[in-house]
Amino acid sequence: MAHVSAAERRPQLIKAAIDLMTREGVAAGSTRAIAAELGVAQATVHYTFGTKEDLYRAVMDHLTEELIAQVERAAPPDAGFEETIAALAGALWRTVREEASSYHLLTELTMLALRTPRLSEARQAHLRGVIEVTTRLLTEAAARAGYRLAQPAETVARFFLAGFDGLTLQRLSAPDVDSERAGLQALVAATTALAGGQLRPVDVPTG
Repeated sequence: MAHVSAAERRPQLIKAAIDLMTREGVAAGSTRAIAAELGVAQATVHYTFGTKEDLYRAVMDHLTEELIAQVERAAPPDAGFEETIAALAGALWRTVREEASSYHLLTELTMLALRTPRLSEARQAHLRGVIEVTTRLLTEAAARAGYRLAQPAETVARFFLAGFDGLTLQRLSAPDVDSERAGLQALVAATTALAGGQLRPVDVPTG
Protein backbone atom coordinates (compact mmCIF):
# COMPACT_ATOMS: atom_id res chain seq x y z
CA MET A 1 0.00 0.00 0.00
CA ALA A 2 1.12 3.59 -0.64
CA HIS A 3 2.69 5.42 2.25
CA VAL A 4 0.18 7.32 4.40
CA SER A 5 0.59 9.30 7.60
CA ALA A 6 -0.12 7.87 11.03
CA ALA A 7 -3.13 10.21 11.30
CA GLU A 8 -4.60 8.71 8.12
CA ARG A 9 -3.64 5.16 9.07
CA ARG A 10 -5.28 5.36 12.51
CA PRO A 11 -8.95 5.16 11.39
CA GLN A 12 -8.04 2.49 8.85
CA LEU A 13 -6.53 0.30 11.55
CA ILE A 14 -9.47 0.89 13.89
CA LYS A 15 -11.88 -0.20 11.15
CA ALA A 16 -9.71 -3.23 10.35
CA ALA A 17 -9.65 -4.22 14.03
CA ILE A 18 -13.43 -3.86 14.31
CA ASP A 19 -14.03 -5.86 11.13
CA LEU A 20 -11.70 -8.64 12.26
CA MET A 21 -12.90 -8.88 15.87
CA THR A 22 -16.60 -8.70 15.04
CA ARG A 23 -16.05 -11.56 12.62
CA GLU A 24 -13.70 -13.74 14.67
CA GLY A 25 -13.83 -12.48 18.25
CA VAL A 26 -11.56 -10.36 20.43
CA ALA A 27 -9.16 -13.26 21.01
CA ALA A 28 -8.32 -13.21 17.30
CA GLY A 29 -7.37 -9.54 17.39
CA SER A 30 -3.58 -9.76 17.55
CA THR A 31 -1.57 -6.92 16.06
CA ARG A 32 -0.29 -9.33 13.42
CA ALA A 33 -3.83 -10.36 12.42
CA ILE A 34 -5.09 -6.78 12.39
CA ALA A 35 -2.15 -5.71 10.22
CA ALA A 36 -2.90 -8.57 7.83
CA GLU A 37 -6.57 -7.52 7.72
CA LEU A 38 -5.51 -4.13 6.36
CA GLY A 39 -2.60 -5.45 4.35
CA VAL A 40 0.18 -3.59 6.14
CA ALA A 41 3.23 -4.60 8.14
CA GLN A 42 2.76 -5.47 11.82
CA ALA A 43 5.20 -2.66 12.65
CA THR A 44 2.67 -0.20 11.24
CA VAL A 45 0.24 -1.07 14.03
CA HIS A 46 2.84 -0.51 16.72
CA TYR A 47 4.06 2.69 15.08
CA THR A 48 0.50 4.08 14.94
CA PHE A 49 -0.79 2.93 18.34
CA GLY A 50 2.16 1.74 20.41
CA THR A 51 0.62 -1.43 21.85
CA LYS A 52 -2.28 -3.76 21.20
CA GLU A 53 -3.99 -2.36 24.32
CA ASP A 54 -3.73 1.17 22.89
CA LEU A 55 -5.41 -0.03 19.70
CA TYR A 56 -8.13 -1.79 21.70
CA ARG A 57 -8.68 1.41 23.67
CA ALA A 58 -9.08 3.34 20.40
CA VAL A 59 -11.61 0.76 19.21
CA MET A 60 -13.58 1.10 22.47
CA ASP A 61 -13.51 4.90 22.16
CA HIS A 62 -14.76 4.69 18.57
CA LEU A 63 -17.62 2.30 19.40
CA THR A 64 -18.58 4.38 22.43
CA GLU A 65 -18.68 7.59 20.39
CA GLU A 66 -20.96 5.89 17.86
CA LEU A 67 -23.27 4.63 20.62
CA ILE A 68 -23.46 8.05 22.28
CA ALA A 69 -24.26 9.70 18.94
CA GLN A 70 -27.09 7.23 18.40
CA VAL A 71 -28.50 7.94 21.87
CA GLU A 72 -28.40 11.69 21.23
CA ARG A 73 -30.11 11.35 17.86
CA ALA A 74 -32.85 9.23 19.42
CA ALA A 75 -34.04 11.93 21.84
CA PRO A 76 -37.23 13.46 20.36
CA PRO A 77 -37.11 17.28 20.60
CA ASP A 78 -40.72 17.86 21.69
CA ALA A 79 -41.72 14.67 23.52
CA GLY A 80 -42.81 14.28 27.13
CA PHE A 81 -40.63 12.68 29.78
CA GLU A 82 -41.95 9.12 29.52
CA GLU A 83 -42.00 9.34 25.73
CA THR A 84 -38.33 10.37 25.78
CA ILE A 85 -37.36 7.35 27.90
CA ALA A 86 -39.35 5.07 25.59
CA ALA A 87 -37.66 6.60 22.53
CA LEU A 88 -34.21 6.14 24.05
CA ALA A 89 -34.96 2.52 24.97
CA GLY A 90 -36.33 1.82 21.49
CA ALA A 91 -33.38 3.42 19.69
CA LEU A 92 -30.82 1.63 21.81
CA TRP A 93 -32.60 -1.67 21.31
CA ARG A 94 -32.62 -1.23 17.55
CA THR A 95 -28.88 -0.76 17.78
CA VAL A 96 -28.54 -4.00 19.75
CA ARG A 97 -30.77 -5.86 17.27
CA GLU A 98 -29.53 -4.39 13.98
CA GLU A 99 -25.86 -3.89 14.88
CA ALA A 100 -25.48 -6.90 17.15
CA SER A 101 -21.91 -7.63 16.09
CA SER A 102 -20.65 -4.15 17.04
CA TYR A 103 -22.56 -4.18 20.32
CA HIS A 104 -21.28 -7.66 21.09
CA LEU A 105 -17.73 -6.51 20.38
CA LEU A 106 -18.07 -3.54 22.73
CA THR A 107 -19.40 -5.88 25.42
CA GLU A 108 -16.46 -8.27 24.89
CA LEU A 109 -13.93 -5.44 25.08
CA THR A 110 -15.57 -4.06 28.23
CA MET A 111 -15.30 -7.47 29.89
CA LEU A 112 -11.68 -7.75 28.77
CA ALA A 113 -11.01 -4.30 30.24
CA LEU A 114 -12.09 -5.58 33.66
CA ARG A 115 -9.09 -7.92 33.57
CA THR A 116 -6.65 -5.58 31.80
CA PRO A 117 -5.36 -2.59 33.81
CA ARG A 118 -4.19 -0.79 30.66
CA LEU A 119 -7.78 -0.79 29.37
CA SER A 120 -9.33 0.35 32.65
CA GLU A 121 -9.32 4.02 31.63
CA ALA A 122 -11.14 3.26 28.38
CA ARG A 123 -13.77 1.20 30.23
CA GLN A 124 -14.35 4.01 32.72
CA ALA A 125 -14.52 6.62 29.95
CA HIS A 126 -17.11 4.50 28.11
CA LEU A 127 -19.29 4.25 31.20
CA ARG A 128 -18.92 7.93 32.07
CA GLY A 129 -19.76 9.03 28.55
CA VAL A 130 -22.94 6.97 28.30
CA ILE A 131 -24.09 8.00 31.81
CA GLU A 132 -23.38 11.67 31.15
CA VAL A 133 -25.29 11.86 27.88
CA THR A 134 -28.25 9.88 29.28
CA THR A 135 -28.34 12.11 32.38
CA ARG A 136 -28.30 15.23 30.18
CA LEU A 137 -31.08 13.96 27.92
CA LEU A 138 -33.28 13.06 30.92
CA THR A 139 -32.62 16.44 32.53
CA GLU A 140 -33.52 18.26 29.31
CA ALA A 141 -36.67 16.16 28.83
CA ALA A 142 -37.82 16.83 32.40
CA ALA A 143 -37.23 20.59 32.05
CA ARG A 144 -39.01 20.69 28.69
CA ALA A 145 -42.06 18.84 30.02
CA GLY A 146 -42.16 20.58 33.41
CA TYR A 147 -41.60 17.19 35.02
CA ARG A 148 -40.24 17.28 38.56
CA LEU A 149 -37.67 14.55 39.16
CA ALA A 150 -38.01 12.83 42.52
CA GLN A 151 -34.51 11.39 42.19
CA PRO A 152 -31.29 12.93 40.82
CA ALA A 153 -31.17 12.63 37.04
CA GLU A 154 -27.93 10.64 37.24
CA THR A 155 -29.55 8.10 39.57
CA VAL A 156 -32.40 7.64 37.09
CA ALA A 157 -29.93 7.38 34.19
CA ARG A 158 -27.84 4.75 35.97
CA PHE A 159 -30.96 2.74 36.84
CA PHE A 160 -32.13 2.82 33.22
CA LEU A 161 -28.72 1.86 31.84
CA ALA A 162 -28.25 -0.95 34.37
CA GLY A 163 -31.58 -2.45 33.35
CA PHE A 164 -30.81 -2.02 29.68
CA ASP A 165 -27.40 -3.69 30.05
CA GLY A 166 -29.10 -6.65 31.72
CA LEU A 167 -31.59 -7.01 28.88
CA THR A 168 -28.76 -6.76 26.37
CA LEU A 169 -26.80 -9.56 28.01
CA GLN A 170 -29.92 -11.73 28.01
CA ARG A 171 -30.39 -11.12 24.28
CA LEU A 172 -26.76 -11.91 23.52
CA SER A 173 -27.00 -15.11 25.56
CA ALA A 174 -30.52 -16.36 24.82
CA PRO A 175 -32.66 -14.25 22.45
CA ASP A 176 -36.40 -14.23 23.14
CA VAL A 177 -38.37 -11.54 21.30
CA ASP A 178 -41.46 -11.62 23.52
CA SER A 179 -39.48 -11.52 26.76
CA GLU A 180 -37.28 -8.73 25.41
CA ARG A 181 -40.28 -6.60 24.49
CA ALA A 182 -41.85 -7.15 27.90
CA GLY A 183 -38.58 -6.36 29.60
CA LEU A 184 -38.16 -3.09 27.70
CA GLN A 185 -41.71 -2.04 28.53
CA ALA A 186 -41.15 -2.84 32.21
CA LEU A 187 -37.84 -0.96 32.21
CA VAL A 188 -39.42 2.19 30.77
CA ALA A 189 -42.29 1.98 33.28
CA ALA A 190 -39.96 1.40 36.24
CA THR A 191 -37.60 4.20 35.18
CA THR A 192 -40.50 6.62 34.85
CA ALA A 193 -41.85 5.54 38.23
CA LEU A 194 -38.45 6.02 39.89
CA ALA A 195 -38.08 9.45 38.31
CA GLY A 196 -41.58 10.48 39.40
CA GLY A 197 -41.39 9.17 42.95
CA GLN A 198 -43.83 6.27 42.52
CA LEU A 199 -40.99 3.78 42.89
CA ARG A 200 -39.24 4.44 46.18
CA PRO A 201 -35.75 3.10 46.90
CA VAL A 202 -35.55 0.59 49.76
CA ASP A 203 -32.62 0.29 52.14
CA VAL A 204 -30.69 -2.88 51.36
CA PRO A 205 -28.18 -4.25 53.86
CA THR A 206 -24.92 -4.77 51.99
CA GLY A 207 -22.49 -4.99 54.89
